[in-house]
Amino acid sequence: MEKQVKNYRILLRKETEGGYTVTVPILPGCVTYGDTLDHAIAMAEEAIEIYIESLIADGEEVPTEQNTFEYMLAVDTHA
Repeated sequence: MEKQVKNYRILLRKETEGGYTVTVPILPGCVTYGDTLDHAIAMAEEAIEIYIESLIADGEEVPTEQNTFEYMLAVDTHA
């Protein structure tokens, strides 16, 4: 099978106890953690690869970010 490169948006959240939690919004449940930013990004790459391999093995469609748009919305919460 020919390898394809696909881009996936990841969100990194700095944890109060240290390290970073990473989520992949388009892949539900794809969450990982790393002690440093570089480690968290490497862990995310591995988690995405495993997630996609699982989808392919199960005959499911592999989501892409192709038609995804991102917008940052500022909301006044009066807090």
